Amino acid sequence: MYFDRFLQWKMLERQPIAKDTFRQYRVLGKGGFGEVCACQVRATGKMYACKKLEKKRIKKRKGESMALNEKQILEKVNSRFVVSLAYAYETKDALCLVLTLMNGGDLKFHIYSMGTPGFEKDRVQFYAAQICCGLDHLHQESIVYRDLKPENILLDDNGHIRISDLGLAIKVAEGDPIRGRVGTVGYMAPEVINNERYGMSPDWWGLGCLIYEMTAGRSPFRARKERVKREEVEKRVQEEEEEYSDKFTEDTKAICRVLLTKDPKQRLGCTAEGSAGVKAHCFFRNINFKRLEAGIQEPSFVPDPRAVYCKDVLDIEQFSTVKGVNLDQTDNDFYFKFSTGCVSIPWQHEMIDTECFSDLNVFGPQGTRPPDLDWNTPPEPPRRSLLDRIFRRHVRAHTQDRTPRCPLPTAACLPAV
Repeated sequence: MYFDRFLQWKMLERQPIAKDTFRQYRVLGKGGFGEVCACQVRATGKMYACKKLEKKRIKKRKGESMALNEKQILEKVNSRFVVSLAYAYETKDALCLVLTLMNGGDLKFHIYSMGTPGFEKDRVQFYAAQICCGLDHLHQESIVYRDLKPENILLDDNGHIRISDLGLAIKVAEGDPIRGRVGTVGYMAPEVINNERYGMSPDWWGLGCLIYEMTAGRSPFRARKERVKREEVEKRVQEEEEEYSDKFTEDTKAICRVLLTKDPKQRLGCTAEGSAGVKAHCFFRNINFKRLEAGIQEPSFVPDPRAVYCKDVLDIEQFSTVKGVNLDQTDNDFYFKFSTGCVSIPWQHEMIDTECFSDLNVFGPQGTRPPDLDWNTPPEPPRRSLLDRIFRRHVRAHTQDRTPRCPLPTAACLPAV
């Protein structure tokens, strides 16, 4: 009986996902290949962020491998400190990643647009600890992130943060360090700039840059308002030592210095202790990492639900039309790999969080087999319910089907086909 119910849920999980599965709302920002907007699953009411990757823009910039890489890495990582991928589907013009909605804005907005630049120490500690946990979870999957900067750290409604935008993340084979000059100017580690081989070391350098910037209200190797050539910033990173103002306590200076060590072999986080060495630093003495990873450590700042911590929609630069690019049959193989529907764990969390699981997972008296699991009785006619709209497209698509009846729950309003 329970296995039959399990199969019903798995069939429900495997329903095809399309544009009509969601309601689309306002544009939240822009990514490398298209805009990001808020969306809502029509059936459950769950809110997400939909990152749209325009097909023609991807092809023009030869970004297929980058887009597929981000999608596949997001599927692998299940962390409360990294944005989760819930659905991946395609429309006529775009590939869509449906991700955790983070309403609290990004760290760049909070550092520079909320009064005096920078944060108090306890807030820096909290964000740095959560970023450290997120990096640790990525590194456990042998993934190096490579693009740590304030714009890529997002806050949720409760003041917790997640790492976002994994476009430059890459899996590193054990014992086989990689090479690649990728990242953002001012946040790239010396070994990346020098095109040397590396493993996870650039991420700990990036954490050092973030702790410094959250404390000082400016990047360690470039001022926010000055216009400096890329080569000049890279020279500073390679040769100059960062300067510390009176905003830095002794332990804040200490952790910045050991994370911003030029030699990756001597850098905190890159030794045999790994992330445990970072968490054990005196800077984090007030952080209980077990409570933090369980999601029960209270943040020092909670976003105001009435505030909008981002640009006005009119200030977001619009994308121009891509011309001279034609999509053909050869592109379909890539789209097929990308458009895989829902991702199991986030989808299951959605069913629980929105109480759909408790609504549908109903058995008979004293736990007996309910009517929708009794294959010897005729199915009940579908009932109109809160979840009926999940399956309207499914019903229409299958009314002409002559295949044998699928063992799906009457409670889920699925028809006998």
